[in-house]
Amino acid sequence: MKKSYGFPKMNKEIEEVRAFLPSFFRELKEANIDIWLENNYGEEMGLSEDDYLKENKHINFVKRDIVFSKDVVVVLRTPESEDLKKMKSGSILVSMLHYITRESRNLLMKRLGIISFSMDSMIDDDNRRVVVNFYETAFSGAQQALNKLEINLENKSLNRPVNVVIIGIGVIGLTVAKAFKDLSNEKFYKLNEEYGGLKITLLTRSMTGNSNLFRDELKKADILVDASSRKDTSKYIVTNQDLKELPLHSIILDITADPYDFKKEPHQVKAIEGIPTGTLDQLVFKTDDRAYDEINNFMNTINRRLVVSCNAWPGVNPIVSMKLYGRQLLPILRVLINKEHEQLSVDSKNYYERILARSSYEYFENYMS
Repeated sequence: MKKSYGFPKMNKEIEEVRAFLPSFFRELKEANIDIWLENNYGEEMGLSEDDYLKENKHINFVKRDIVFSKDVVVVLRTPESEDLKKMKSGSILVSMLHYITRESRNLLMKRLGIISFSMDSMIDDDNRRVVVNFYETAFSGAQQALNKLEINLENKSLNRPVNVVIIGIGVIGLTVAKAFKDLSNEKFYKLNEEYGGLKITLLTRSMTGNSNLFRDELKKADILVDASSRKDTSKYIVTNQDLKELPLHSIILDITADPYDFKKEPHQVKAIEGIPTGTLDQLVFKTDDRAYDEINNFMNTINRRLVVSCNAWPGVNPIVSMKLYGRQLLPILRVLINKEHEQLSVDSKNYYERILARSSYEYFENYMS
């Protein structure tokens, strides 16, 4: 059966301009689908409706509500609740749904009868994410943190290496380390006599779980990075009392950017106690920022340092981001176009079908939660 595919604008922060590029829709030209884009789709990236239409004649531009009425809705960042409620029962949503940290949204989609496939749960046979932009996430955050540290130090030399302490040694943590290494080569390598260079320390759980050893590392940290992954998001890795050990000039870089959920019991919190979550509109939080007023009734925020955080790091470089996401998503989307969702199997001989099947909420609920 011919399906209709809707691509809404994200309607998030002002600085969130990302949309799938015309080249993405060119690759769908031969697919047996009707494509419905929200009016002015891609406009914030300097793209016109004509740019899209000349790549695929099956594209239609319509109002937002109509886009959400289609059989399948595809959008990078998850729509807000009011938009989810516009979707019909039995329709499909493909988006970055972050099942593990969005319990309330999972329940809403289930209640609405939405069949979901989460881009961040699209993993290969070796449990590696395949729709992801780790390096842009890491590089954008590392660059911001180093820039803010330089301002905090007022161009004064530390007479020692800049110490970057990273919590988490999974793929994200290792990629953050590489980003800092690349920035170090650019910033310090040729100026080694004038500057002290950059030292990167990655902490295992055996370190973060030992308060004395951990606090010794914090005392030396010029940049503290959260690149952690937690099974229990109600527990902190770094308490606000721990932050007291950080030098006053230190920067906290929140790469993971887990959201707060105070409706959930126990509350869902960030790995570092007492820091705000940034957006593309606001990446930097000084110690007197009003954002602290929204969280200080739920936790200790007394000990503060300048925070660099974003819940959509790849959006800092939108064109690069969407070229990559489009290329990664296309072969998976083709599976959904050619096969009914009920027939998808994690045991399929088709590599991309296995990836798509693992990303369903049904799979998450049965095998991952």
